[in-house]
Order: sequence, then structure tokens, then C-alpha cells
Amino acid sequence: MAVFHPSSHPILSCAEAKAWEAGLLKDETAEWTAMQKAGAAIACALLGDLREIGGWTAQPRLLVLAGKGHNGGDALLAAGQLLAAVPNLQATVLLAHGEPALKPLAARAWQQLRANPRVTLRAWADLRADLSAFDVCLDGIFGFQFRPPVDPAIGEILSWANMHPRLRLRAAVDLPSGVGEQSAQQMFWADFTYATGVVKSPLLAPASVRAVGRIRYLDLGFFNGHDVPESADRVLRLAVLKPLARPRPALSDKRTYGHLFVIGGSRQYPGAILLTVQAALRSGVGLLTAFVPQSLALAYAAQFPEAMWVGLPEADDGSIASSGWKTLHEKLPQASAVVAGPGLGRHPESLRLLVEMLGDSPHSTVIDADAIQLETVAAARGKPVVFTPHAGEFARVAGARDLRGFCRDEKVFTVLKGPVTRVCERDTVYHSFFGGPVLARGGSGDMLAGVIGGLLAQDPDKVLLAACRGVVWHGAAADLLAREKGQGPVQASQLLDCFRPALLSAENEA
Repeated sequence: MAVFHPSSHPILSCAEAKAWEAGLLKDETAEWTAMQKAGAAIACALLGDLREIGGWTAQPRLLVLAGKGHNGGDALLAAGQLLAAVPNLQATVLLAHGEPALKPLAARAWQQLRANPRVTLRAWADLRADLSAFDVCLDGIFGFQFRPPVDPAIGEILSWANMHPRLRLRAAVDLPSGVGEQSAQQMFWADFTYATGVVKSPLLAPASVRAVGRIRYLDLGFFNGHDVPESADRVLRLAVLKPLARPRPALSDKRTYGHLFVIGGSRQYPGAILLTVQAALRSGVGLLTAFVPQSLALAYAAQFPEAMWVGLPEADDGSIASSGWKTLHEKLPQASAVVAGPGLGRHPESLRLLVEMLGDSPHSTVIDADAIQLETVAAARGKPVVFTPHAGEFARVAGARDLRGFCRDEKVFTVLKGPVTRVCERDTVYHSFFGGPVLARGGSGDMLAGVIGGLLAQDPDKVLLAACRGVVWHGAAADLLAREKGQGPVQASQLLDCFRPALLSAENEA
């Protein structure tokens, strides 16, 4: 029986990827077509990602480090696409192994590129003394069949590129040079790595993190129309959002789209739950009731009247008191899903209320922030619960267990937030490469909990799907925000205005 996976593709080892691609690309024509697709996809991704740092300069320059094989060919074809897109772009090319060493398709790509008058071929002896500014350095020296060690002459090129003081952005084709099943000590340090066709597992190895930077999966259609191999690691695709962009049924009302309960807030952390509520409202949920400390309820209702606000008794520090369980218990049957934790604080009474709720409630639930404790993990065991920790919170409850071990033991779902956010169900981990440093700010996690909760409320039985969609939607919106406003000078709440454009961008996915 086929296993259901949210829209995703397998992450393969280099050997598995080689075998899979060999079965698809059976002749030189198929290989050349795939290389052209890769070149176009790399150029398109680079044009977008460069916007995060302000785009091209007034005198744009591109540096291409090309090897002798397909990765070099991909980089050269990408350069051609960039030259076509940016009228005054100048490209400098270094053929790392020399022109005579180029394999047939890489040589074909080079012959095509060199006809452009804005392309200059430079010898290493000449280039290594050049500290001119480049907008982008594109690394295509080694591919996924790389085996260490790095030749000293190539190592010198990599060191120069890594330490060059006037390279604004470094990008790698498929894998940074020096990264493979066995990685070298010397690697190209990419800001972005463009995984073409198949995501290879060395990109996720802890030893490769510094070199890989941010990963972009460029789907070239290698898995279309084929029996996709099973893998314990998978990469999430933007296409997982496509159903959310479709028209809603005409015969529907607010009850059609679920009723989310959000529990949190405290005098110490008053803002977190506001972000969670706003994000949940943007998720399309029909009804939302927020349970907060009594002293905050009226002010919150004035700010966001779309939600219903219920004030609960307060503990001595302004957190929710355990005596609020009576009110919550009475209303809980109205909910279709629950989010608990944003801004809750760590008062023992608040934690006691959540443990009571988890023990009594059958609802699909998102547990976030300070609600992620050993007590709530124990109470949630075997229930449709999604924990959304960052690395520190995960270590607090998982101990020595890894992500899969924790999810297997506790029989829960986990969204482990980080530079690559991972969604785990039992032994399968779904990796999201969307988002980036723009999310490294207070409040972004509160909003993620709200998005997942809002999606859960609309379809409570599809817990894994809601978690995966929430992570991709949140990350895709972050990518758009960074491209529009930059990575640094933004507020977390600005993410809200990027939710709709993120859905629209999913419409173009296959």
C-alpha cells in the first residue's frame, strides 16, 4: 500500500541519486535538456535570492567557478541566463581544470556562453590577485560524485573565494565544492546552495552546515510520472499549499472552517499570543476563541475584535491560574483544534491547567513555547498533538533522544524549528528549506503555531498535513518578506501581509 506523504520528494544519498538520474537521463540529449533546466532554475533562484541583499549593484558583476563536468555546465548555463536577464551584467569565468579538461556537455555550455561579448575568461594566475567587487560568485567546480581530497590548486581557488572581501553573495550548484558523501576539510562556503533535481543527503550533514548555507530545492521534474523511491528524509515542496489557494465552496459559513481555541498570554509576555491569534486568523479559520489572563482580555478584544476573548483567573504573577480549567472545560467541546503555550510563562498553575486539558481533550493540539515541558509531553503521549520547539526547548524534553526517537517514543508529531525546519512523524522527517534568517526574531515562532493551529482547526484529522503546510506557508511568506524588505529591518508581524502572496506563488507549482 502506498504511503501518504504531503507534497514532497525523497532526499537521496549521492549513490542513490546517481542511480536514479542514470535511469532517467539515458543519453546525451536527455542530459543536455536536464542541464538547460538546471541552468534556468539556478538563474531564476539567484535573481530572487539576491533581492534579500538589495539586488544587483549599479555595475553588476558575476564570477563563475566552473569544473569540468555537469556541475560546471550547469553553472555556465546559469550564467548565460543571468546575462540575458541583466542587460549590463559582466561575467568573469574561471575554468578550474582548464578548457581542455571540459567534458562534452560542459564544453558545449562553455562554447555557448563564450560567444557573449560580456563574458571574460580569466586564468587563475591572473584572477587570484584580483580583489575587484563581484555581486555573485557561483561555484560549480565539483558535483555530487566528488571524492576527497581537494587538489591543492583547487583548494587555493576555494580559499580565495571564501576569503574574498568583496563578494556580496556566494552560491553553489547542487552541492558546494568539497561536500559529498565524504566531505573534504576544505569546502566552498555558500550563502545559498541550489539543489538541482534531487536533494542529496550530504547537504543535511552537520559537518556541511557551514559550507551549505541556505538550501533551495530546484525541482526539475525528475520525480514526475515515476514511482518515487521511499526515503526516511523528504523535502517539502511549495505545491503543498496549492489546495489552500483554490476557491472555497459557495455553500459554506464560518462553522465550515473550524473553531480554534488559543490558550496563552501572561503579564510577563503579553504580546506573543497576539501574534499567534493574528496568524491563525490569516490561516482562514472560521472561528477563534482566545483564553488569556482576565486583566488582558478587554485590551486584546479592542485590538482584534475578530477573535472572541475569554478572561481566565490569574495566578500571582499574572499568568493563567489552574482554576481557569473549569471555564475552559465547559467550552472545550466547541473547539475543533487547540493551540496552547504562546506567552504562557512557566507558572506551575498554568502548566497544571494544560496537563488537565491534554488529559481530557480529544482535540488535535499544537503545544508551543513554555508549554513544551516534560509534564505536557507525558500528558500528550499517543494523542494528535504537534510540539513546535526550537533547539533549546527540544533538548529540554527529549534529553539524549534524536528527533525520530522522541516522536517514536512519545507517539506525537514534532516541528523542530531551525535554519532547516523539520516536521517528524514517527520515522519520517520532512525538511522545509523555506524561510531563513528573517525568521530569527522574537514572535516568528508564535505565528507559526497560529498558522498550524488554524489549519488544524479546518481539518483536524490531518495533523501531519497541517504541520507541513503551516511550516511551508510560514517559510514561503518569510522568503517574500526578506526579498521585499530585507533580512534585517523588519518586524515579525510584517510576515502577515506576505501570507496571501505566498499562496499565490504556490499556484505556479507543478
